[in-house]
Amino acid sequence: MIHITDQISIREDEIKEEFILSSGPGGQNVNKVASAVRLRFDIKNSLSLPDEVGMRLKLIGGKRVSSEGVLIITARRFRDQNKNRKDALSRLVEMIRKASEEEKPRIKTRPSCKARIKRLEAKRHRSGIKKIRRPALLTEE
Repeated sequence: MIHITDQISIREDEIKEEFILSSGPGGQNVNKVASAVRLRFDIKNSLSLPDEVGMRLKLIGGKRVSSEGVLIITARRFRDQNKNRKDALSRLVEMIRKASEEEKPRIKTRPSCKARIKRLEAKRHRSGIKKIRRPALLTEE
């Protein structure tokens, strides 16, 4: 079990890891060792996640979520396979923690009367500066 919050824990069999060749530093070893990790987590069919957390996780995941509802995280930051595994898992945990927090509803506010007056005065001032910079009109008499 992977502990995420007090209420949410994920079973390890819900996460699938695939090791792929990684680009970047590593010399000749790059072409021989599959050090990058592609982690897959099925949001849609997960029994560990509440529905509202799953929906928010899909929004947070964005392009990393496939049309089938699978979150795909690719970690290739390090040369070491174990470090990349830990990196991918920590990124997944962080995303789920972020999705588990409910957003506060936005309270609409209005600018104060003084703020409106100050904004209009600034616009008038800027307009005056621009008028001064205009070339003088050539008038023929």
